[in-house]
Amino acid sequence: MDPRKLFADERFKTCAYCGDSDMPFTKDHVPSKLLLDDPFPSDLPTVLACNTCNNSFSVDEPYLACFVECAISKSVAPDKIQRQKVKRILKEQPNLSLAIQEALLGDFIFTPDMTQISNVLLKLARGHVAYELSELRLDDPEYIKFIPISYMSLEDIQEFETPPEEFLLPEIGSRAFLQAVIVESKKLINNEWCNEEVNVFVGNEWCIIQPDRYRYLVSYSNGIVVRLVLSEYFACEVAWLI
Repeated sequence: MDPRKLFADERFKTCAYCGDSDMPFTKDHVPSKLLLDDPFPSDLPTVLACNTCNNSFSVDEPYLACFVECAISKSVAPDKIQRQKVKRILKEQPNLSLAIQEALLGDFIFTPDMTQISNVLLKLARGHVAYELSELRLDDPEYIKFIPISYMSLEDIQEFETPPEEFLLPEIGSRAFLQAVIVESKKLINNEWCNEEVNVFVGNEWCIIQPDRYRYLVSYSNGIVVRLVLSEYFACEVAWLI
């Protein structure tokens, strides 16, 4: 079965972001192409989105893309920006460049617009949940957080990078279900090796959309946790806990 074309997609005819099933739909890339470089991967994940939701992030997504690149480059000057599309946005939208400039404190310590960044991270998380688990998460998450990887301790990085063990199967027919691997443990009983009860499912590996630009992981062991890494600079996490 091709995980890019599942039966779950045919019955999952709702907007991934608001749950509406009546409005006209468009296919929305998860992640947005603004967070990626040309040429784009040929198999970018997509979810259904109503026109209202798809258009509602048109201001927030450029802000996040530019914020990440400016933080990496330690500058808002277009000629110091490596990513061409971010360079172009900063040139075409001086107000956006000014907003990011005003978010600088001292030695390029950023105080970003948390609302705009959280809006995009929540959109990405909901999109990945819909794509991987064939589920909607329209309720507010327990938390949304992000931090430069360089600010994290080695222990925090290791914990963030390590996929959790799963003790529950995801939605039958979802991509996560198809990718799950059942792990059986064995023990010695009466001098014979026997299979113990199956209790661990390993399927939530990191999905690399574009090397050095975007990767994500969806965990469903303790509720749903979505981890994102943007440009190998920002570590982000959105969680709906049990």
